[in-house]
Amino acid sequence: MKSNLIVRALTGAVFVLLLVGCMVFGPQTFAVLFAVITGMTTWEFCTIVNRNAGLQVNRFITTVAAVYFFFAVLGFNLNVMDAGIFVPYILTLLYLLISELYFDRENSIQNWAFSFMAQLYVALPFALLNTMSFVVVPSGEYGTPMVTYTWIFSLSVFIFLWSSDTGAYCFGSMLGKHRLFPRISPKKSWEGSVGGAFVAIVASQIIASFSQDFNAQSELLNRLAWGGLALVVVVFGTWGDLVESLLKRKLGIKDSGNILPGHGGMLDRFDSSLLAIPASVIYIYTLNSGSFHHFFESFLK
Repeated sequence: MKSNLIVRALTGAVFVLLLVGCMVFGPQTFAVLFAVITGMTTWEFCTIVNRNAGLQVNRFITTVAAVYFFFAVLGFNLNVMDAGIFVPYILTLLYLLISELYFDRENSIQNWAFSFMAQLYVALPFALLNTMSFVVVPSGEYGTPMVTYTWIFSLSVFIFLWSSDTGAYCFGSMLGKHRLFPRISPKKSWEGSVGGAFVAIVASQIIASFSQDFNAQSELLNRLAWGGLALVVVVFGTWGDLVESLLKRKLGIKDSGNILPGHGGMLDRFDSSLLAIPASVIYIYTLNSGSFHHFFESFLK
């Protein structure tokens, strides 16, 4: 038992250091890291549905499509490619549809469904990290638009998830009595979820002390915005965890894989982020819109 805890702690520490280091070091390491994560997670997803649901999802093509989509969104956000970069991705999706015509399989519809679920459930969230990490800012004498890499928003999503998990474990262990979702995850409690949200909000206020990326003109608005992002991450992260729990329950498995000692598979490690990332993108883009800024500034006056 003690050795398992040590292995889990060491794996978690290496994982966090690798993720933080690659994101902070620069855009190149960020892109390589999450392209690899996208590929590994997509491959793992296809593997567990094929193995445990008796399907024949094309793992290779589905994974190639997912990784290509990540780089396509990256190139589009960097303004180095136009919308034409998505054409090969669309052709790949068409191939996944058409190819089933040439196989006499009983599960063709399920193969289609899980092939496209891999793109929506796994590939899309990781690709959307690019929209948080590469932003257009005016520069130069005439305010010429320029793309800049900023890791704070993307990294904060993971920081809030880690903070929430730690808080949920501590508060849930001490105070957990009321089950949050017993049908899918019997161990989660409302007390743990509230405690996790509290720890995540505390973490958001620490980040807000160093970052005015939401609103450099108003300290209050900046802190409220960061706190709001933490809540969005916690809520959708919890749903993300439950979605993967439901998937594993239906497939009759405990872990999605064993690539991470003490932590299971890639899906086990990133399940919460797969819903938290898209929700965070919507939140950030909505909050940074001019009309939303004007509304909050008028409301607080």
